[in-house]
Formats: sequence, C-alpha cells, structure tokens
Amino acid sequence: MKSITIKGSQRESVGKKATKALRNAGMVPCVVYGGDEPISFSAEEIAFKDLVYTPDVHTVVINLGGAKINAILQDIQFHPVTDRILHIDFYQIFDDKEVTMEIPVRTVGNSRGVRNGGVLRIVNRKLRVKALPENLPDFIEADITEMRIGNKMYTKSLKTDNYKIMHPDNTVICQVRTSRTAIADVEEETEGEEGAEAPAAEGAEETAEAPAEA
Repeated sequence: MKSITIKGSQRESVGKKATKALRNAGMVPCVVYGGDEPISFSAEEIAFKDLVYTPDVHTVVINLGGAKINAILQDIQFHPVTDRILHIDFYQIFDDKEVTMEIPVRTVGNSRGVRNGGVLRIVNRKLRVKALPENLPDFIEADITEMRIGNKMYTKSLKTDNYKIMHPDNTVICQVRTSRTAIADVEEETEGEEGAEAPAAEGAEETAEAPAEA
C-alpha cells in the first residue's frame, strides 16, 4: 500500500485554549493511539489533502522532528459548517502486527448483463480487511465480466491470499439489476428472433395462396 508522509510538531499543551489557537493558525490537532501511550501533535491542514480528500487509502508516516511513526487514519472530525478539519486520530501500526482497514472496491471488466441493458449497482464500495501492513492492498479488484442480469457478486468469490476480508461470505459487493430496456441474454434474444421468423413466413404463404383458391 502507498504511504504518505505528514510532517508535524509534537504538542506539549492539549487544552481547549491551546487547541483553539492551533486551529486559528491553520493547524490541525492530532493524536496517535496504539503505542505505549498516546502521542499528541499538530500539522498544517494542507498536509492532509492527499490523505483525506481522495477515494484512495494510504498508510501514513508521521514525521515529528525526525522521529517517524507508522500509522493509519482512524477517525476524522470536520466542522459542521465550514467543513474544515477539526481533529484527526491515527492508529500506530507495526510490521509484525495485523491491522484492520477499510479498502475501496474497484470493478473491472465489461459485464454481460450491462451490455444487455442491465444496470450495475455497487452495494459495498469499501470492505474491511485484516492483514500485516505490508500486505494491505491499495484496492480490492472485483471482475464483473461474467455477471448477467440478476447476478450478485459475494465476498466469497474474491481472492484473498494476503489478507482476510472481515465480512460474512454472503456479503453482496455488487449486482446487475434489470431495467425496462434490458433483455435476458444474447443467446435468448437470438433464439427469440429465429422463432419469430417461422410464423411470419407461414402467414406469407397462406396470403399468397388465397387468390388461387378463389
């Protein structure tokens, strides 16, 4: 998984007054949990743009004056009106300890059902997985090529060699739903056309014979 480096400064004072002063100066107060004790620090708000405002997920290297801490984003708070970042919690990770993260799902392939007029509906855009930090994927690939109208894809159909999906096997990832313009299948459409030709031909012959009988 890709990593982003955040340069910050350790906080000595964590009171409300000090926190407000940090925010007024364009800084974001943060805390790292998961180690021997919580670590409070602050960093410029712009430093988090590639971590927060993106559909991708990353691990984080927090650089506090040369001391580096590997972590993942755990929780974030936004201002209800301005949408500015108010506070971020991180969780420290270690190479030999498994960690749980929500990983985005990306569909690949051209679904047969969609080609026939169906509509692809993504049910779960992210899945929670557990793995060692080095085995965390950037995304989970879901191949929808063979999905027909009415088909659903479940988590049990995904390959998970290096990580474990923390959802039941029957969790739906996506499905191809029918629509007004949908047809059941390419073969069924072809068979229907062939079957419709025979009565039309017979009717034409009967029409041609009618004048002869008169």
